[in-house]
Amino acid sequence: MKKKLALLALLCILLRLWVLAGGADALTARLVVPADAQALSSGVGAEAESTPPVADESGGDGAGDHSGGDGNEAAGIGDAEAENIGDGAENGEDEVGSGETEAGESGGAPENPFDPEAEVLPTTIPGGMTIRNNTSYLPDMQSLLARSENLTLPASGVQILIVHTHGSEAYTPDAVDRYVASDVYRTEDERYNVIRVGDELARELEKFGLTVHHDRNIYDYPSYTGSYTRSGEAVTAHLAAHPETAIVIDLHRDALGTNDVVYKTVATLEGESSSQLMFVVGTDESGLAHPGWEDNLALALKLQQAVSARYPTLARPILLVRERYNQHLTPGSLILEVGSSGNSLQEALSAVRLFAAAVGPVMREMMG
Repeated sequence: MKKKLALLALLCILLRLWVLAGGADALTARLVVPADAQALSSGVGAEAESTPPVADESGGDGAGDHSGGDGNEAAGIGDAEAENIGDGAENGEDEVGSGETEAGESGGAPENPFDPEAEVLPTTIPGGMTIRNNTSYLPDMQSLLARSENLTLPASGVQILIVHTHGSEAYTPDAVDRYVASDVYRTEDERYNVIRVGDELARELEKFGLTVHHDRNIYDYPSYTGSYTRSGEAVTAHLAAHPETAIVIDLHRDALGTNDVVYKTVATLEGESSSQLMFVVGTDESGLAHPGWEDNLALALKLQQAVSARYPTLARPILLVRERYNQHLTPGSLILEVGSSGNSLQEALSAVRLFAAAVGPVMREMMG
């Protein structure tokens, strides 16, 4: 294990040096990270667990398989805990208006292979202005950053909506935060799941004079099946009442691990114990209409730039995926993964406080 961790650390250092030396082509914005260095990620829907250090190279389109584009990394969102049922499966997204069924769903709560007594290991995934591209698209990063200068927030009304498609997602219990679990790393207790993290993010953004509406409903219990349909309906209803809303953040908790090891993401910041976080941006490559995905990517890059400038290790690479995850419903829609199942709630709360400190001034400047 020690040799593997040493190799992982070495690969991360080499990757960082390569990026700083200009090895990452900013014009194509296509990043292929070695599986060992990336420690892999991530699951927003019912996607198969990306299990470090072995990547899923199947490249298929089946339910529960989010290996895409490059084929060298298993991808997903929200809860990558080997959730082989449902939401966001590549050949049938669970989305409002798609008219498609959720491929592979079997109903109920997601099956979870993680041992709650598994060893928790820290990992810092190099980020900065990089895109982990799981599509065949080659977005022009410089052009998108220029486009982001035209993005604005309304001067009045609700500017930002925070929602949780998988609101029951929770973190590793510790001496400070212990909860009654509804499943492994999940609880309906809003004091300890990602809804609590959304509360913190809303409060911190409001300190910058921003108007935030936080939808504190849980959409993945009692039935995990249909989570994206229910959260999409809520977003649609909110937009009907507040059409001025310019940014929609679907806040999740990521998951990294195997049966006997769970990883916690760590931002290396002096005096702070914080998890990392990650933007996930959907596209239309799954075959479902999503003409505005590049505007969403432009927004993610704008915010990523602000975070990376102030806290270089806080953000993992932006994850660009084939699926759209309700992001077609309105421009300015993003998924934000805060921490991993190995992190504590306090580390996730620290991450969103730092995130808000970095992006709050930028959002304030975007007000028309």
